Amino acid sequence: MILKGKAWKFGDDISTDHIAPGRLFHLRSNLEEFAKHVLEDADPDFAPNMAKGDFVVGGKNFGLGSSREHAPTIIKMAGVSAVLAKSFARIFFRNAINIGLPLLICDTDRIKQHDVLELDLSRGVIKNVSSAQNIEFKPLPDVMIQILNDGGLVEHIKKNGDFNLF
Repeated sequence: MILKGKAWKFGDDISTDHIAPGRLFHLRSNLEEFAKHVLEDADPDFAPNMAKGDFVVGGKNFGLGSSREHAPTIIKMAGVSAVLAKSFARIFFRNAINIGLPLLICDTDRIKQHDVLELDLSRGVIKNVSSAQNIEFKPLPDVMIQILNDGGLVEHIKKNGDFNLF
């Protein structure tokens, strides 16, 4: 599974409130509209300017805070193909995988704003096309790629049954 897009760089400790602003809580029943505001408190230029397939690149502890499950959902709905960070908050990580949003733990220091990246999820390689550098990460297990390809954990279980998780 190869993904290609542009990097949108964020720092450490991007919370679920940065991702899904609490002041827009009334939009939780209109996720398409909510997705138009994704990450606007961290970078007001992100939502209106990102392209489908682009990547969110964070630092340490991405997705901390509440268990606001809307956060990974609106990232995916906005068209982000994966989130790369040095580390993720545990609940955010689980919520993202459950909805089929790939999260990659890797060194993000060598990725700059708007670098073009190619991710090979099976091989564990991020090719930074802009800087001609490769960044390695632990490849995703086959079952994880199946879950992502199926659109998340719920869809994977509907398709395959829960006996195919391991």
